[in-house]
Amino acid sequence: MSHCIKIILSILLFTSFSVNTNAQVNARVYKIAVFAPVYLDSAFTQDGNYRLGNQILPRYMMPGLDFYNGIMMAVDSLNKEEAPIEVLFYDSKAINGSISNPVIDSALIGASLIIASFNNRLEIKPLADFALEHEIPLLSYTYPNDAGITENPYFILINPTLKTHLEGIYKYLQRVYPTSNLTMFRKKGAVEDMIQSTFNNIGREAQTVPLKIKTIELTDSFTTSQIISYLDSNKQNIVICGSLNETFGINLVKSLSESKRYRSIAVGMPTWDALKGVDKNIEIIYTTPYHFIRTDKLGLDITNTYRNKFSGRPSDMVFKGFEAMYHFTKLLIKYEGKLIANSNDKSYKLFNDFDIQPVKPYSSDTKAVDYLENKKLYYIRKIDGQIRSVN
Repeated sequence: MSHCIKIILSILLFTSFSVNTNAQVNARVYKIAVFAPVYLDSAFTQDGNYRLGNQILPRYMMPGLDFYNGIMMAVDSLNKEEAPIEVLFYDSKAINGSISNPVIDSALIGASLIIASFNNRLEIKPLADFALEHEIPLLSYTYPNDAGITENPYFILINPTLKTHLEGIYKYLQRVYPTSNLTMFRKKGAVEDMIQSTFNNIGREAQTVPLKIKTIELTDSFTTSQIISYLDSNKQNIVICGSLNETFGINLVKSLSESKRYRSIAVGMPTWDALKGVDKNIEIIYTTPYHFIRTDKLGLDITNTYRNKFSGRPSDMVFKGFEAMYHFTKLLIKYEGKLIANSNDKSYKLFNDFDIQPVKPYSSDTKAVDYLENKKLYYIRKIDGQIRSVN
């Protein structure tokens, strides 16, 4: 049996049963629910037969599978520590895996924590509403982010909103490149309008001298010569990609790499963390809430364990799953279920720092909280796939 089929079958078993660690008798047991998009229904027929044969698993299944694998590796570690937890796993793409399923609703009641890896904005609000109704902290670990959630202090964005990333980028440029030739290139679109207006608003509200950023709107078929016409051969050029569109970002960096007589650095969106090939022959800077060091003891342990089980290299989703389960479960137990009030405790830091803060409505002076958000960002500088620095 191939290792891919073993992964699928192990998940099929896990979705059917909860996992209990060796909790001490009479100790409080913390129920933790995990949601991830595994797409089991596309791998098995209704009568339970595996339908993919020996073919490679579809790419759309891998992020959810890797998140699950990271979760389970952390469960193994917690089990060795005899942590008093019960873990329930749900495939959010399964027919019976939706939060609207009454069987799932019943099983989740009494949970102490929900960890979710979303990949569809429409799936967020039902689970967030359930968390609010039952006062269960819900950690959203992946993009998309808030999905318009309001007045829900139990909804915690570990992966910050685009607005938070933009604020971080602006402050970084103010600190490091305030006098450089700053140009934002964007395409037409609603998201691009939001990016530009956010930068404009930050500049207007800045207590220091605002950045002088030229904004240029391009068509999808822009040329290198168009980009060059806005570069300054006598200054450091900071080129901001004002779009989340992957093709637009890749083509922008390609144009800069072809303009070798100009000193240029490309500043990308947070989606560049997973974008391949954008840093070839050109330095790029982007923000991310996650920085996993794979060369320290823990990083090597996770890498080796994954390689031994699945004959491959773990993606960042494995590390995200491991950190989500281990770090926040340890805090949950330490503070006897009072996770939200103690979510910034660094006692069990693995890789990343977290700065989880309440986000309040813009138009309200009340104490209402729309959601909680991790404001900690890392600034990554890369060229040719190699990290030059992390700030």
